[in-house]
Amino acid sequence: MDEFGLIKAFFSAHGSGASVRQGVGDDCAVLTPPSGHELLCSVDTVVAGRHFPAEARPELVASRAVRTALSDLAAMGAEPLWMTLALTLPHADEAWLKLFSRGLYEVAEHYGVSLVGGDTTKGPLCISVHVTGSAPQGSALLRSGAKVGDEIFVSGSLGDAAAGLQLLLGDLDTDAQSAQQLKRAYWKPEPRIKLGQELRARASACIDISDGLLADLGHLAEASAVKAVVDSTRIPLSQALLASAPTRQALEYALSGGDDYQLCFTAGGAEAEQLKQAGRSRSLDVTRIGEIVEGQGVVEASSGAPFFVKQQGFQHF
Repeated sequence: MDEFGLIKAFFSAHGSGASVRQGVGDDCAVLTPPSGHELLCSVDTVVAGRHFPAEARPELVASRAVRTALSDLAAMGAEPLWMTLALTLPHADEAWLKLFSRGLYEVAEHYGVSLVGGDTTKGPLCISVHVTGSAPQGSALLRSGAKVGDEIFVSGSLGDAAAGLQLLLGDLDTDAQSAQQLKRAYWKPEPRIKLGQELRARASACIDISDGLLADLGHLAEASAVKAVVDSTRIPLSQALLASAPTRQALEYALSGGDDYQLCFTAGGAEAEQLKQAGRSRSLDVTRIGEIVEGQGVVEASSGAPFFVKQQGFQHF
């Protein structure tokens, strides 16, 4: 199967919707942005053997690639609209492509995003997903809005995906039920789209947790020119994680393991109080973990010193 046959067979059936005048099959997609909205764009690349096990099931690889890309839109409060796919393949394996495209479309349909273009080439397995979303003019969440006196929150629980990867690599062992939850957290992270949209009018700054809480909160603190003080006893850890690793190791997964794709955000004043109440009542899946003060970096609340963990977050180089 040549490149154009591959595209026609597996990636030409999804570019539709009122905002798509022309999708897959032309030199460019022709798209109509929502009136009164700004466009938000991001691209994520994953490489076999670096970001996921090379022998992984293709539908899981596709699902994870799209979900992690959409998490960037969630962090800025965007509504997903379109995506393009650049796919580098060692060879045109039709059985692999059938499963990959099935996983891709399942996630795309779930989050309401249309595949509108892309590229294919030959080489080591590599997947780049470019996503575009929209938000009302001037409403997108940024990393740079945190202020002294704001409080720090995270969504969900942290560390599950890092432990799930260790299970896949054979470096961790646990019971079947916990293993299922941890592996799902790695393969099928849930981009917090709806929460991000709700936070547009409530949060002062936001970032998604891809490289680890310490690393990503550090990016937010740097962009806002402030210091983040985190109470490690407040970090939300799941029962599956605590059943699978000693508390110290579970906390390290949460602080620096990465791949959570939860949101870390700040809020102040009445909004912070409402978010704390919503977290306590579980009407929102959020937890207060610290506060913003003058200074720089990320420190532990009890000592005021930088966290001591083996690795501060995922590094490509």
